[in-house]
Amino acid sequence: MPVKVSVVIPVYNPGNYIEDCIASLRRQSLPPDEFEAIFVDDGSTDDTPARLDALAAEVANMTVIHQEASGWSGKPRNVGMAASQGEFVMFVDNDDYLGDEALERMYDYAVANGADVVVGKMAGKGRGVPVELFRRNHPRATVDNAPLIDSLTPHKMFRRAFLDRIGLRFPEGRRRLEDHVFVTEAYLRADNVSVLSDYVCYYHLKRDDASNAGFQRFDPVGYFQNLREALDVVEKYTEPGPTRDRLFRRWLRNEMVERMRGKRLLAAPEDYRKELFTEIRGVVVERFGPGVAAGLQPTQQVVAALIADDRLDDLVAFAEWEAPVVSRAEPDGVAWEEGVLRVGLSAELASSGTPMTFPAEGGAAALTKPPASVEEAVDWVGAHAVAGFERATVDLLLRKRASSAQYFQPVEFTRETVPGEDGRVRLVLRGTAALDPATAADGGPLDAGLWDVFVRVKLGGWTKESRLGPVSLKGRTAADAGVAGGRVVLPYWTTKQGTLALDVDTAGVRLGLGRLTPGEVKVTGDRLEVPVPFHVPGDTPVLLELTRGSGAAPVRVPSTLRPQGSASVLEAVLPVGDLAGADWRAALSPAPEAEEPRLHPLPFALRVKGRRVEVVASRAPRPAAGQPLVRRARRLAGRLVGRLMARCG
Repeated sequence: MPVKVSVVIPVYNPGNYIEDCIASLRRQSLPPDEFEAIFVDDGSTDDTPARLDALAAEVANMTVIHQEASGWSGKPRNVGMAASQGEFVMFVDNDDYLGDEALERMYDYAVANGADVVVGKMAGKGRGVPVELFRRNHPRATVDNAPLIDSLTPHKMFRRAFLDRIGLRFPEGRRRLEDHVFVTEAYLRADNVSVLSDYVCYYHLKRDDASNAGFQRFDPVGYFQNLREALDVVEKYTEPGPTRDRLFRRWLRNEMVERMRGKRLLAAPEDYRKELFTEIRGVVVERFGPGVAAGLQPTQQVVAALIADDRLDDLVAFAEWEAPVVSRAEPDGVAWEEGVLRVGLSAELASSGTPMTFPAEGGAAALTKPPASVEEAVDWVGAHAVAGFERATVDLLLRKRASSAQYFQPVEFTRETVPGEDGRVRLVLRGTAALDPATAADGGPLDAGLWDVFVRVKLGGWTKESRLGPVSLKGRTAADAGVAGGRVVLPYWTTKQGTLALDVDTAGVRLGLGRLTPGEVKVTGDRLEVPVPFHVPGDTPVLLELTRGSGAAPVRVPSTLRPQGSASVLEAVLPVGDLAGADWRAALSPAPEAEEPRLHPLPFALRVKGRRVEVVASRAPRPAAGQPLVRRARRLAGRLVGRLMARCG
């Protein structure tokens, strides 16, 4: 069968970090005979060459090429590309890994949209990744209609025929930003670029030893000379005007202004700070016209103007003013409503622990010349913040703690100007986010695990992100658990910080089932009713499992959770004739059709005498935290019960 995708992985001394990469390739949903993985070992001196040789001998669709060290990733990527046989080429770094369905989804998306380049959604574990680019799918993206230029790492899928047709290869040798040169030209010359945002395709990791190549201190002279090569590509394939200015703005903002701003500038050693400033200013003066900086956010415009005006000391002073600015988001109620978790919040900017205030009257005058002083710069930024308050936004994101996969949630919000001291004002955003566990992951259900809640504020030219909280109820639940989307979702306040998080399908004791007493359990004939502290959007099929200590097979009873106020009632018809003899401990599986359904012990047992059912206290075994209590056989049984329930319904 023809190879659909060739995955090219440049390798240099990754140690154990390569294991996640290998494992993710072996888990791909794309059949092994439809893709190949080519590891290009660039002169590794650790145990990796032997590890890769053993892998290639074991796995038919994985090969390894050994070569002398070239000094950077460009040559090994080119060597892997030359050896590839796939219709598409996907580049992966040796310390990153893919989502299990990444290759299949990206390939299908490319074919469906006739794409020469597919940009898959990324998650950054300790590393920054684009956020705005992945708000939604872009089947036909360009540098004009989508923020493509925000994503210049090579971790994308490219049509091999397209790369061959335009003769595009990575610059080689010891150099920086070879991916910028390659990806920028691909964007500008592709017939179509597609952005796949509804599935996390690529996990970009920062190594614990901080030895990723991109994290090493660099030589400013060589770095900014390499950056000029990316600018050369833009100049070659665009005309002077708004598009070119917008593309140039990406490098001015990310590679120059942000290095000369806030905490990042203040953290740089003074001698290195001067080296960076000298090289950055050289590029700014040499290559960027006034239209490039004019599109930046106000604080960035100030920094760009001070760079061009050769005022490093004022840059440091402005950084000292700006460094303490953060966003602060406070919760305003967490409650379930028809299967949706509604989270109220208010958000604003703060500085040095207190709310930030602004002049009561705004002004949107352009920055036509560098500010005469830092005080003038601060006043200009404040006036712009007030004038642009109607464009301020607030977003809520769910971010999985284990992988950093993140998803935007819908928020309805208002903007409020609040009087402050000395005639100044505070700019506050108030809103309510709607978290539906069944659709919160870009239309799909949330995966099992812990999810942290982040609030992203765009206000006054800043984009700031913070956790929602803190509150004083550290370690406490924020609302009862909800059963939705085949998951049990428990909102809670984190133990260390008191910020909002969601426990999806891993909570045990915190669910509150242990607070039930036998007196609350009602048995009428063979009908059982148990109040349960779970919110359900409507009648929800669940499973009641009854077990006894003799090792006998459990009795599984299809049941229903019915809404009752803010909680629910477990209703079941007991097979009384099958329960004679011993006490039967009870456990509840709220989502029996989940991939790994979990059983939650209930604090009572059923004792049957004749046709009479008694409820007695039980000391049920506590589940191990985060561990499913059922194995494969039980999962299969749960699915069978679910099918029977569906037929009965």
